[in-house]
Amino acid sequence: MADTLLELSGIETCYGRSQVLFGLSLSIASGEMVTLMGRNGMGKTTTVRSIMGLTPARAGVIRFGGKEIRGLASYRVAKLGVGLVPEGRQIFPNLTVRENLIATAANTSGASDPWTYDKVIELFPRLAERAGNMGNLLSGGEQQMLAIGRALMTNPKLLILDEATEGLAPLIRQEIWQCLTRLKNAGQSILVIDKNVSALIGIADRHYMIERGRTVWSGTSKELGAAPDIQHRYLGV
Repeated sequence: MADTLLELSGIETCYGRSQVLFGLSLSIASGEMVTLMGRNGMGKTTTVRSIMGLTPARAGVIRFGGKEIRGLASYRVAKLGVGLVPEGRQIFPNLTVRENLIATAANTSGASDPWTYDKVIELFPRLAERAGNMGNLLSGGEQQMLAIGRALMTNPKLLILDEATEGLAPLIRQEIWQCLTRLKNAGQSILVIDKNVSALIGIADRHYMIERGRTVWSGTSKELGAAPDIQHRYLGV
């Protein structure tokens, strides 16, 4: 297995007095695509917020590239090479597509072949047609493409997508999966949160199931595909 890029061990995270994560653990190797799945309200987004330092974990270990990052400010986590496509996309509504992409451009991780505006447009030709449009005039699918492109412009070592295809039409979902497949094949490390288990089994390496803030199952795509009982128990599918 390749070097471990991200490691979470024994993570406990709370909102005030309400504890959401109870000793959660997972890991991602360099070049690997891993999913985090579970029903709504089980702690998936809180896991992402814990990694990014947006809702700091109160206990446990979060290592990125061998460096302890629990307790770091979110901008420092991002500078180390973690790119986030947040739930709800959160693009800049009053900037154009071009401005949204250029606004986040950076190469703090020292990528040898960094992402550029032209490379993102090549990945998402639809954005080229909308280059001068304000973010709030884009469709949901176009906004998601822009949010992914914006994260890629930071040249992340790890790309995290929270609810990657939530609310998108089937054809747009397919475009997103094709994009992630291309990124994975190019060596991009990816953590995906999504409910589309059949698509994820086809492209991801490994999967984690989360229930009530705990990791309750993990395995390869082959193992998950052969375990419909696991899918039904933790995803209701």
